[in-house]
Amino acid sequence: MTECQLYKYNSEFYAIEKDEPAHFVNDFVEAEIDPDYVSWLNFHGLHDQLSIEKICQKLKIDKLSIETIYNFTRRPKVEEYPEYMFFSVKSALPEENEVMLNQEQITFILGKDYLISFQEKSSDHFTDVRNRIEKGRGKIRSKGPDFLLFRMLEAIIDNYFEVLLSISDNIERIDAKLHISESKALFKEIETEKRKLIELRKIVQPMRDVTMQLEHSESTLLDQNNFYYFTNLKSSCVSALEEIEANKQILEGMSNLFYAAQGQRMNEIMKMLTVVSSLFIPLTFIVGVYGMNFKYMPELEWKSGYFMVWGIMLSLIVILMIYFIKKGWLKRDK
Repeated sequence: MTECQLYKYNSEFYAIEKDEPAHFVNDFVEAEIDPDYVSWLNFHGLHDQLSIEKICQKLKIDKLSIETIYNFTRRPKVEEYPEYMFFSVKSALPEENEVMLNQEQITFILGKDYLISFQEKSSDHFTDVRNRIEKGRGKIRSKGPDFLLFRMLEAIIDNYFEVLLSISDNIERIDAKLHISESKALFKEIETEKRKLIELRKIVQPMRDVTMQLEHSESTLLDQNNFYYFTNLKSSCVSALEEIEANKQILEGMSNLFYAAQGQRMNEIMKMLTVVSSLFIPLTFIVGVYGMNFKYMPELEWKSGYFMVWGIMLSLIVILMIYFIKKGWLKRDK
C-alpha cells in the first residue's frame, strides 16, 4: 500500500497531512501549492501508479520522467525543465546479517514552491528532516524547496556513511578472527564485505555526479546562495568514495593474508610428508635389496643377519632425524 505525507511550512507555520495518494490528486495541485509555503509531498511505496501518474500529469511532468519513476535500473541523471527538475538516486541502509546492501531508489521532482519525493519502499530516510521542519530547527523553514532537497540528499549520504561504518565494524571483527582461525567461512565473509563495497561504490558515484550537476546548474529553481551546500554534498561523496577504496584495499590485504596462511599450512604439510618420505627411502632400499630372489646372498646365511638389518635401519632413522633437526627442517614456521 502506498502512503503519502504532505508537509506545508514557512518560517512561522507548518502542517502535516497523511493520506492515500488518491486524496492528493486534486488537492495537491489545485489547493496545496501555495507560493507563501513550501509543499513537500512524500510517497512511501509506488503501488498506486494511477494516482502518481495523475498528480504528475496535473503538474505537467513529462511522460518520460513519469516512466523513469518506475525504472529502477536507470543511471541517475539530473533533467532540467523550465518548470521543474527531475532525477533519481539510490539510497542504502546498513542491515545486519545481510549478504547484499539494502538499496532503494528515491526520485525527486523539484518545482518552484514544491518538492515531491517517491520512495521505492516503505522505509524512512528523512526522520531528521521531519524533525527539523516540525521543531523549526536550523534554516529549513526559512528557505525554499531547494534547501529541503539539500537536506534530503544529505540524509541519504549520511546513510552511506552508516553503511561504511557497519562494513568497517565487520572488517575489524573479521581481522580479529583471521589471526586465530583459518576457517573458509572467514574468506566468504571477506568476499561478502567486498561485494558490499562494490555495490556501495556504484551507488555513491552517481550521487556525486548528481551533486556536481546541481552545483553547476543554471536553473532558476535553485538559489545560487545554496550552491555552497551542494558543494558540501559533493565533498561528502568524494570522502565516501575514498573510504570505500581504503576499506577495499584492507579487504584485499586480508584476502592475501588468508591465502598466505593457507599456503603456509600446505607447506608445513608438504614438509612433514617429505621428511617422512626421506626417512623411509633408505629403509625401502635395504628391504628391496634383501627381497631379491638371488640364491647366493652371503648375509642370508648370517645367524644374526635379521637383527643386524634392523639395527642398521633404526640407526639410519636416528641419524637422519638428528640431521633434519640440526638443519632446522622440523621446526614449525611461526
